[in-house]
Amino acid sequence: MSQNTGKYIIIAGLVLVIFGAAVYLLGDKLNWLGKLPGDIRVEKDNFKFFFPITTMIIVSVVINLIIVIIRKILG
Repeated sequence: MSQNTGKYIIIAGLVLVIFGAAVYLLGDKLNWLGKLPGDIRVEKDNFKFFFPITTMIIVSVVINLIIVIIRKILG
């Protein structure tokens, strides 16, 4: 393994810790996440289906931005 792999693992761990702390501390303020317009929710008598497409797109864009920023910082 190269040194860059170790750096990426450390940074990924730090990002996960920061994200986990944010969810833990701000969990009650993030209740809108998963209830955005475009999230598909079907509820019948014996059936529930939930597909948070808009939330997944937003989370994907944010994660990609974080990865781009980290790559620019590490060079």
